[in-house]
Amino acid sequence: MSTGQRGFQPVDEVVVDPRRARVYEHGWQSWSPTSVLPAGATSARPSLGWQQVMRFRPGSPLPVAGFQGEGLLVVDPGNDGPVRTYAATDPGHDVPSIRARLDGDRVMVSADGATRLRATWAGLGTALGHYGDDLRSSVAQAPLRPAPTVWCSWYHYFLDVTEADIVENAEAMARLDLPVDVVQVDDGWQAEIGDWTAGSTRFPSLDRLAQRIHDTGRRAGIWLAPFIVGERSALARDHPEWLLGDAGHNWDQRLSGLDLSHPGAQEHLWTAVRNMRDAGYDYFKLDFLYAGALPGARHGDLTGVQAYRVGLEVLRDAAGEESYLLGCGAPLLPSVGLVDAMRVSPDTYNPVVPEVSDDPLRGRAGVEARAWQQGRLWVNDADALVVRPVFGLRREWADVVERYGGLRSFSDRVADLDDWGLGTVRRLLSSVPPPVPFVQLPDAYPR
Repeated sequence: MSTGQRGFQPVDEVVVDPRRARVYEHGWQSWSPTSVLPAGATSARPSLGWQQVMRFRPGSPLPVAGFQGEGLLVVDPGNDGPVRTYAATDPGHDVPSIRARLDGDRVMVSADGATRLRATWAGLGTALGHYGDDLRSSVAQAPLRPAPTVWCSWYHYFLDVTEADIVENAEAMARLDLPVDVVQVDDGWQAEIGDWTAGSTRFPSLDRLAQRIHDTGRRAGIWLAPFIVGERSALARDHPEWLLGDAGHNWDQRLSGLDLSHPGAQEHLWTAVRNMRDAGYDYFKLDFLYAGALPGARHGDLTGVQAYRVGLEVLRDAAGEESYLLGCGAPLLPSVGLVDAMRVSPDTYNPVVPEVSDDPLRGRAGVEARAWQQGRLWVNDADALVVRPVFGLRREWADVVERYGGLRSFSDRVADLDDWGLGTVRRLLSSVPPPVPFVQLPDAYPR
């Protein structure tokens, strides 16, 4: 069920100082814009059709002006009044869209589902922290675990990665004694998007690769996009009854979501992940998870949010409690209690843009706006360091990761690193913060 199909009803009317009032708008998933803006502004909007599906919230179009938070929106009136937090009453079942717009000296708040209001006589950061504490206490989950340090293949090799590339870097890390716990194989190992039981020709044996990683004294990690299905996959051909709606376009093909309420799809996922676990992988980067909560009719009588949580529970059971799960491109509030760490930003490094660039870091805004989630909902993954010399923003990005990266990783070919890059990897991966809230919040939070 899409909340965008329901009508918006008034929730509150807040007297504000129009010059000083601010709105915190929380996006739907890891890659969705999240920020604090003046109450009279209009937040980011998708400029292309696919972005509504893959960057915002499918089935929930945004208003022409103002704001729309998905399950969470906060108004700081900028006067002597309290900061007001509007949030989903049960984000494991339903996540309403919550809108706000400035009308004269008032902010008008509306929602298309049940919300809870909390007034906090303190600043925005305190209000968000209280919300995070309340949400965590309402969800049964084990204590947060310290995050392992990670090397990831993606930002150097992309889809061209080979088994030999993984082994080369694992051996280089061992030789240099870099403080890396997990060697993670990213996108490119699989036969097709949706076919997670077989590797490509470049990865003839996942079992053998895991053993070679283990031989260097490190754990083996692997990437998969379990809730999304490419049209070229064997799964799409053999089980069209498992597919659910338009999930966008990537890998030069159309994508569909997986109906996570279908017993056959659940068994398929469980078997694929358990096979990886049995092969020696105990760190799972779960990407493009938004596809599990797409709007549409399902086999079972579940909302998109409910089906999504069922899918995550299947993955957790298959991986085992000892495995570490990192969510990415994931509906955020519905994931609480089911992942160990969460990407809180879009990808920072983009190979399409020249590597020596003065463009601002596109991951920074989300990392800072969601800093309050660290140690409350999960461990925050700011995105991997890229510290090779050709990345012109490497120093700025390292500073962001050092301040607000709860999970520390890097994604360069080790042989390409200069002394500064190697030193930065050693320093930041040797000083991982504990899984508790950050003491220092971003400058955007204080009143």
